[in-house]
Amino acid sequence: MTEEILINVTPQETRVAVTGSGVVQELLIERAASRGLVGNIYMGRVARVLPGMQSAFLEIGLERAAFLHVADIWQHRKSSSGEPAKPIEKILAEGEPLLVQVVKDPIGSKGARLSTQISIAGRLLVYLPNDPHIGISQRIEDEGGRQALRERLRELVPAEEKGGFIVRTLAEAATEEELRADLDYLRHLWSVIRERSVEGGATPPHLLYQDLSLAQRVLRDMVTVQTSRVLIDSRENFQKLAAFAQNYMSQVRSKLEHYTGERPLFDLYNVETEIEKALSRRVDLKSGGYLIIDQTEAMTTIDVNTGGFVGSRNFDDTVFKTNLEAAQAMARQLRLRNLGGIIIVDFIDMESEEHRHAVLEELKRALARDRTRMSVSGFTALGLVEMTRKRTRESLAHVLCQPCPTCDGRGEVKTAHTVCYEILREILREARAFNAREYRVLASQPVIDLFHEEESASVAMLSDFIGKPISMQVESSYTQEQFDIVLM
Repeated sequence: MTEEILINVTPQETRVAVTGSGVVQELLIERAASRGLVGNIYMGRVARVLPGMQSAFLEIGLERAAFLHVADIWQHRKSSSGEPAKPIEKILAEGEPLLVQVVKDPIGSKGARLSTQISIAGRLLVYLPNDPHIGISQRIEDEGGRQALRERLRELVPAEEKGGFIVRTLAEAATEEELRADLDYLRHLWSVIRERSVEGGATPPHLLYQDLSLAQRVLRDMVTVQTSRVLIDSRENFQKLAAFAQNYMSQVRSKLEHYTGERPLFDLYNVETEIEKALSRRVDLKSGGYLIIDQTEAMTTIDVNTGGFVGSRNFDDTVFKTNLEAAQAMARQLRLRNLGGIIIVDFIDMESEEHRHAVLEELKRALARDRTRMSVSGFTALGLVEMTRKRTRESLAHVLCQPCPTCDGRGEVKTAHTVCYEILREILREARAFNAREYRVLASQPVIDLFHEEESASVAMLSDFIGKPISMQVESSYTQEQFDIVLM
């Protein structure tokens, strides 16, 4: 499937959309005020070592301390191959400097996740300064091709090379000259980082290397032979990206185009509409069925429903077709929304084992084009499909939205009746504790209207019981759940 990559750049943010088969397949957004941290290399300082969790917190110059688990410490990995692995308190001490790399952005209330296993990505290779071995991307499945790539790289890497490399998927079609250029670029970059780390100004916490901008990473990681062109709607950024491509990936330069049309680029390709849809709980399917996607801190759940799709043959066939279409749609939604962590899918129940197997295979095929690492389990005893998707950055909803101030993220608010009864109970409590001349209720319009109409008798009864007048006042700025009782 041929792809087009659209890059919309403003001073405030960069947005990237990958389109294929006439629809948006993937969305990436990076804001100038909050660039992603994954790939950044810091000289950090150990703030706390927690033996009970076998973890440490490091200061790297962010608002929250970053998290380092013992399994992500290179010294721990190294010793695990022979003698017993050392506990974290034997490896790190509070106050000591440590060279670390961010492997996961801060998400929600959690700080950034760190590793001491440094890796620097090029277009064709990933350089591992601490790990002297040659690995091959898991996406290259042909064993013969994997071995051939390993041999090609060994011929280019001298035996005394201290570091190692991982061969990326794009290297399959690369020439020896391109591989050599990528090697030289990565070695030079690492030497610059090492020089910065030993300079006097690199006292921790200190940023030694910042990963490329989103637009540059897109050129490095996402432009493939299936990419027909890359459209950029900013002249200045087009020139910067063209120069970057010319220097580091000349084969990409010919695919870059400056978009000069009158209509905004994302409007022309209907991307703005797709962004709005990607923030909705409900995703409509062409057949009339729909998905309900709910994202929580621990996991994401996807529920499949037939909706208005009644089929033309029988119930089993209707359910099967809906589930097949849902499998394709949810794979795309995972990419669009960048949903990660644990994902639970509730397909419509299928009696046929053959249908269940076909739906699962369709889901795996649809997920195969995802650039993020995933694992899919079969159907559980309850008929659910469990999967995981690696989470390295915030989801689209967390980037673009915040919890609703009215419902505080619950997705629902108390009814006006519920708030009315809470107010009546609160007035009774206040009357028992204080001897006020009058009780004035400040609340939203729907609540006050209810007190004046349906619940007027309740207010009169309570006023008689406490022997004090109760007055009402509308506060237009209050949400339905907010209220105050003023003692006059």
